[in-house]
Amino acid sequence: MNIQVLIDEEKLQKRIKELGDQISKEYEGKEIIVICVLRGAAYFAVDLTKNIRSDKLLIEFMQVSSYGNNKETTGNLKIVKDLDIDIENKNVIIVEDIIDSGITMVNLKKYLLEKNPQSLKVCTLLDKKERRKVEIEADYVGFDIPNEFILGYGLDYEGHYRNLPYIGYNKE
Repeated sequence: MNIQVLIDEEKLQKRIKELGDQISKEYEGKEIIVICVLRGAAYFAVDLTKNIRSDKLLIEFMQVSSYGNNKETTGNLKIVKDLDIDIENKNVIIVEDIIDSGITMVNLKKYLLEKNPQSLKVCTLLDKKERRKVEIEADYVGFDIPNEFILGYGLDYEGHYRNLPYIGYNKE
Protein backbone atom coordinates (compact mmCIF):
# COMPACT_ATOMS: atom_id res chain seq x y z
CA MET A 1 0.00 0.00 0.00
CA ASN A 2 1.32 3.44 -0.93
CA ILE A 3 0.38 5.70 1.99
CA GLN A 4 0.46 9.47 1.56
CA VAL A 5 0.60 11.62 4.72
CA LEU A 6 -2.46 13.86 5.04
CA ILE A 7 -1.93 15.17 8.60
CA ASP A 8 1.52 14.73 10.12
CA GLU A 9 2.14 13.84 13.76
CA GLU A 10 3.15 17.37 14.81
CA LYS A 11 0.04 18.98 13.30
CA LEU A 12 -2.13 16.23 14.82
CA GLN A 13 -0.77 16.70 18.35
CA LYS A 14 -0.97 20.52 18.11
CA ARG A 15 -4.68 20.36 17.17
CA ILE A 16 -5.45 17.78 19.88
CA LYS A 17 -3.85 20.09 22.47
CA GLU A 18 -6.05 22.95 21.21
CA LEU A 19 -9.16 20.77 21.55
CA GLY A 20 -8.09 19.76 25.08
CA ASP A 21 -7.63 23.43 26.01
CA GLN A 22 -11.07 24.33 24.62
CA ILE A 23 -12.80 21.50 26.52
CA SER A 24 -10.85 22.36 29.70
CA LYS A 25 -12.14 25.95 29.59
CA GLU A 26 -15.75 25.00 28.79
CA TYR A 27 -15.96 22.39 31.55
CA GLU A 28 -13.87 24.12 34.20
CA GLY A 29 -14.90 22.84 37.65
CA LYS A 30 -17.37 20.33 36.19
CA GLU A 31 -17.26 16.57 36.03
CA ILE A 32 -16.86 15.21 32.49
CA ILE A 33 -17.34 11.69 31.24
CA VAL A 34 -15.44 11.08 28.03
CA ILE A 35 -16.77 8.10 26.09
CA CYS A 36 -14.15 6.68 23.74
CA VAL A 37 -15.69 4.84 20.81
CA LEU A 38 -13.53 1.76 20.29
CA ARG A 39 -11.41 0.83 18.51
CA GLY A 40 -10.60 3.69 16.17
CA ALA A 41 -10.81 6.54 18.66
CA ALA A 42 -8.49 4.97 21.28
CA TYR A 43 -5.34 6.86 20.26
CA PHE A 44 -7.23 10.14 19.96
CA ALA A 45 -9.09 9.71 23.27
CA VAL A 46 -5.89 8.99 25.19
CA ASP A 47 -4.06 12.01 23.77
CA LEU A 48 -7.11 14.25 24.12
CA THR A 49 -7.73 13.37 27.77
CA LYS A 50 -4.05 13.98 28.58
CA ASN A 51 -4.68 17.55 27.37
CA ILE A 52 -7.89 18.16 29.35
CA ARG A 53 -7.02 19.86 32.62
CA SER A 54 -9.57 18.49 35.07
CA ASP A 55 -9.45 16.39 38.20
CA LYS A 56 -13.10 15.47 37.56
CA LEU A 57 -12.63 13.56 34.31
CA LEU A 58 -13.73 9.97 33.83
CA ILE A 59 -13.01 7.96 30.71
CA GLU A 60 -15.40 5.25 29.62
CA PHE A 61 -15.37 2.97 26.59
CA MET A 62 -18.02 1.77 24.16
CA GLN A 63 -17.69 -0.34 21.09
CA VAL A 64 -20.38 0.05 18.48
CA SER A 65 -20.75 -1.04 14.90
CA SER A 66 -23.03 -0.20 12.05
CA TYR A 67 -20.77 -1.62 9.36
CA GLY A 68 -20.54 -5.33 10.14
CA ASN A 69 -18.09 -6.69 7.57
CA ASN A 70 -19.01 -4.06 5.00
CA LYS A 71 -17.29 -0.84 3.91
CA GLU A 72 -20.69 0.88 3.88
CA THR A 73 -22.89 1.31 6.94
CA THR A 74 -25.90 -0.95 7.38
CA GLY A 75 -27.69 1.83 9.27
CA ASN A 76 -28.26 -0.43 12.29
CA LEU A 77 -26.36 0.35 15.49
CA LYS A 78 -24.97 -2.72 17.19
CA ILE A 79 -23.66 -2.25 20.74
CA VAL A 80 -20.65 -4.55 21.05
CA LYS A 81 -19.51 -3.14 24.43
CA ASP A 82 -21.86 -0.94 26.42
CA LEU A 83 -21.11 1.58 29.18
CA ASP A 84 -20.10 0.28 32.59
CA ILE A 85 -21.17 3.47 34.38
CA ASP A 86 -24.36 5.50 34.71
CA ILE A 87 -24.32 8.78 32.76
CA GLU A 88 -27.63 10.16 34.04
CA ASN A 89 -27.28 13.88 34.88
CA LYS A 90 -23.61 13.87 33.78
CA ASN A 91 -21.72 15.96 31.24
CA VAL A 92 -20.78 13.53 28.48
CA ILE A 93 -18.47 13.93 25.49
CA ILE A 94 -18.43 11.20 22.84
CA VAL A 95 -14.93 10.93 21.37
CA GLU A 96 -14.89 9.48 17.86
CA ASP A 97 -12.15 9.00 15.29
CA ILE A 98 -14.14 10.01 12.20
CA ILE A 99 -17.65 11.07 11.24
CA ASP A 100 -18.36 9.93 7.73
CA SER A 101 -21.99 9.22 6.71
CA GLY A 102 -23.04 10.32 10.22
CA ILE A 103 -25.45 7.41 10.62
CA THR A 104 -23.50 5.68 13.40
CA MET A 105 -23.14 8.92 15.38
CA VAL A 106 -26.81 9.89 15.00
CA ASN A 107 -27.81 6.47 16.33
CA LEU A 108 -25.23 6.53 19.13
CA LYS A 109 -26.35 9.99 20.26
CA LYS A 110 -29.97 8.85 20.27
CA TYR A 111 -29.03 5.77 22.34
CA LEU A 112 -27.05 7.81 24.88
CA LEU A 113 -29.69 10.55 25.17
CA GLU A 114 -32.10 7.85 26.39
CA LYS A 115 -29.78 7.54 29.42
CA ASN A 116 -30.57 11.18 30.36
CA PRO A 117 -27.16 12.86 30.52
CA GLN A 118 -27.08 16.49 31.65
CA SER A 119 -25.29 17.35 28.41
CA LEU A 120 -24.07 15.35 25.44
CA LYS A 121 -21.46 16.63 22.98
CA VAL A 122 -19.47 15.04 20.19
CA CYS A 123 -15.74 15.44 19.61
CA THR A 124 -14.38 13.94 16.41
CA LEU A 125 -10.82 13.97 15.20
CA LEU A 126 -11.83 13.82 11.54
CA ASP A 127 -14.93 15.10 9.79
CA LYS A 128 -15.69 13.94 6.25
CA LYS A 129 -18.70 16.16 5.51
CA GLU A 130 -19.01 15.34 1.80
CA ARG A 131 -20.02 11.75 2.72
CA ARG A 132 -22.87 12.79 5.06
CA LYS A 133 -26.15 10.96 4.65
CA VAL A 134 -27.82 12.42 7.75
CA GLU A 135 -27.82 15.77 9.51
CA ILE A 136 -25.17 15.82 12.26
CA GLU A 137 -22.55 18.29 13.40
CA ALA A 138 -19.79 17.60 15.90
CA ASP A 139 -19.29 20.10 18.72
CA TYR A 140 -15.51 19.76 18.49
CA VAL A 141 -13.72 18.92 15.24
CA GLY A 142 -10.04 18.25 14.80
CA PHE A 143 -9.85 18.39 11.01
CA ASP A 144 -12.20 18.54 8.04
CA ILE A 145 -10.88 16.04 5.52
CA PRO A 146 -11.47 15.15 1.86
CA ASN A 147 -13.25 12.01 0.71
CA GLU A 148 -10.26 9.65 0.90
CA PHE A 149 -9.93 6.28 2.61
CA ILE A 150 -8.08 7.32 5.77
CA LEU A 151 -5.53 5.25 7.74
CA GLY A 152 -3.39 5.68 10.83
CA TYR A 153 -3.68 7.06 14.33
CA GLY A 154 -6.36 4.52 15.20
CA LEU A 155 -8.00 4.17 11.79
CA ASP A 156 -7.41 0.89 10.06
CA TYR A 157 -7.64 -1.15 6.92
CA GLU A 158 -8.60 -4.73 7.79
CA GLY A 159 -7.20 -4.19 11.30
CA HIS A 160 -3.82 -2.89 10.14
CA TYR A 161 -2.20 0.59 10.09
CA ARG A 162 -3.84 1.82 13.34
CA ASN A 163 -0.39 2.35 14.88
CA LEU A 164 0.80 4.94 12.34
CA PRO A 165 1.54 8.19 14.26
CA TYR A 166 -0.05 10.29 11.50
CA ILE A 167 -3.19 10.35 9.34
CA GLY A 168 -2.67 9.09 5.83
CA TYR A 169 -4.52 7.76 2.84
CA ASN A 170 -3.86 5.15 0.19
CA LYS A 171 -2.41 6.97 -2.80
CA GLU A 172 -2.95 4.02 -5.18
